[in-house]
Amino acid sequence: MATPEFILALRERIGHDQLWLPGVSVVVIDEDGRLLLGRRADNDQWAVISGIPEPGEQPGAAAVRECLEETGVAIELLGLTHVGAGAPKTFANGDRCVFMDIDFVARPAAGAGPARVADDESTEVGWFAPGELPDPLMDSARRRIAAARAWLTSPAAPTAPAAFD
Repeated sequence: MATPEFILALRERIGHDQLWLPGVSVVVIDEDGRLLLGRRADNDQWAVISGIPEPGEQPGAAAVRECLEETGVAIELLGLTHVGAGAPKTFANGDRCVFMDIDFVARPAAGAGPARVADDESTEVGWFAPGELPDPLMDSARRRIAAARAWLTSPAAPTAPAAFD
């Protein structure tokens, strides 16, 4: 996964010390109930679409941007499904961080194009039926998909999409 420039600049100053970073993920479900997933270039696992907001960028806007950048699919946010701190993570290069996970559920926007690999963060992208999810699928993707499906069954406040744009 490409590291944003602002994080690279921070790393020049603090080395591998732990960073507290926002992270956004979006579970995109089409009208047939299929899920949009990408196979990550950094670990070769399938996952929901995710990324890091730019400084000052709203989380919802970041989720929409990341989906378009990674898959070529424009989306419409439906709601917020989860906010919580992830476990501390150490990357292969020694960088440490903890993500504040902000997870959304969305549908393709009217007229959204077909899914395609749109940047170097994914090696494949595609739509999958819930009973036919690809392997290996990241554990975090399973949790996010379950939360999105639960939200769609029973939306909970505060989830007004306009609040997350």
